[in-house]
Amino acid sequence: MNDEKQEIDKLDREIILELQEDARRQFKTIAGKLKVSEGTIKNRVDRLINRGILKLEARVNPFALPRRISAIVGVNLKERDHEEKIKEIEKIPGVTSVWNATGRFDLFFEVMVDSLNSLNDVLFRRDLKKIGGISYTETFVILSSNTKYFKLL
Repeated sequence: MNDEKQEIDKLDREIILELQEDARRQFKTIAGKLKVSEGTIKNRVDRLINRGILKLEARVNPFALPRRISAIVGVNLKERDHEEKIKEIEKIPGVTSVWNATGRFDLFFEVMVDSLNSLNDVLFRRDLKKIGGISYTETFVILSSNTKYFKLL
């Protein structure tokens, strides 16, 4: 992905908003609503995807599935090796995203697992323990949300 920040114009924004409502919405339908050609919509969507601005993917509501525990984990590192730790945490089964942040934590990650036992494996018994270099974590179990959807891994 290109590190250079790239602006989007009004049409790009309108296309993204349409796809956020329904990622399966046909380009023909979007084109009719925005009064441009279907080819324009396809080209714009392809360009947004290729530029790393847009990603179309299926996500699940963990609260609609049985036996799913979702959590956000704040991580403090012993050393300033954020990028290395991000790559290692991304490999943990159930981790759906990892990011740098400002504030009292160096990193955050989201995880969705089948049980509290599995969450304990990630946090204490197996995964983070193998990574090392972590001085402190704080885990926030998500009790409910109307807007949070996760990758199913």
